[in-house]
Amino acid sequence: MPGEKNRIITIANQKGGVGKTTTAINLATALAAIGERVLIVDLDPQGNASTGLGIQRRDRRLSSYELMTGSHGIDEIVQETVVPNLSIIPSTMDLLGIEMEIAQAADRIFRLRKALASPAALSYSYVLVDCPPSFNLLTMNAMAAAHSVLVPLQCEFFALEGLSQLLETVDQVRRSVNPTLDIQGIVLTMFDSRNNLAQQVVSDVRTHLGEKVYHTLIPRNVRVSEAPSYGKPAILYDLKCAGSQAYLQLASEVIQRERQRKAA
Repeated sequence: MPGEKNRIITIANQKGGVGKTTTAINLATALAAIGERVLIVDLDPQGNASTGLGIQRRDRRLSSYELMTGSHGIDEIVQETVVPNLSIIPSTMDLLGIEMEIAQAADRIFRLRKALASPAALSYSYVLVDCPPSFNLLTMNAMAAAHSVLVPLQCEFFALEGLSQLLETVDQVRRSVNPTLDIQGIVLTMFDSRNNLAQQVVSDVRTHLGEKVYHTLIPRNVRVSEAPSYGKPAILYDLKCAGSQAYLQLASEVIQRERQRKAA
């Protein structure tokens, strides 16, 4: 089971296009802005979190692939980002082959947990793991290593259907390899207040999951969508836009929940 010297949060949803990487980047930036030392582990072969934080592909000499094979440690791979207090383990397309490479290894599910138990990882107060949009060995590693799972959920018709599958997966991981794994919270993303369906989805999710759902709603926002093409989090690209302000509120909620958890 993961230790408690830092807080490891896996950001996961097997559905693509729900704002998972955007949430990872901007939540990490907001936490770093209030003085927390934060590490993002980019476990998605597409490497969008790395790109969105200004790490060019040509500069990713070492990546989460080497972390998962065990050939290099965090202290050798980690890169600083444009955000003070925020570092990243970048990703490359090499990760596509990791499943085949470690499939026969006895510790294949625990590679990330082992890496994040190192002194280099323990120097960060928060570690956010950005997962691929599927449930595979990489996502399994992320959940086996984490204290909790944060789920970005798009305000659309099939949201609850996909969510029930994900919650089932978390339950399976809890029963099999990580008994302390918890749901950190559900983040409702791409919310459009003019859309009646979006309002209904928010209502349904809150009815089903109550306090697990964060109060903050992340709106659809052009500035947030533009920011990755400039290699910046939205919070650096346009602090005053509605999306950036929402992610700052979300970070505040995450911190508040952590305080409550520690006090309990």
